[in-house]
Amino acid sequence: MTTKAKFISSLKIWIVIYPSITLFLHFFGELLSGMPLYQKTLILTISLVPWIVFIGLPLLNALTGFIFSQKKV
Repeated sequence: MTTKAKFISSLKIWIVIYPSITLFLHFFGELLSGMPLYQKTLILTISLVPWIVFIGLPLLNALTGFIFSQKKV
């Protein structure tokens, strides 16, 4: 994998991770605030890793594939 491909891949992952974590903490942050950090981290990763791997990244890849496959007139 080239450096450019690694950079694009890491950028796509960040585009999915950042809003996912932000929304998760917005909706569940207060509920989790009384828990120890290791428990909050466990709950966050158990719920967000499958979302990112199975839904978020494939959706982003499909969207970017659709956008970049459009021919310019």
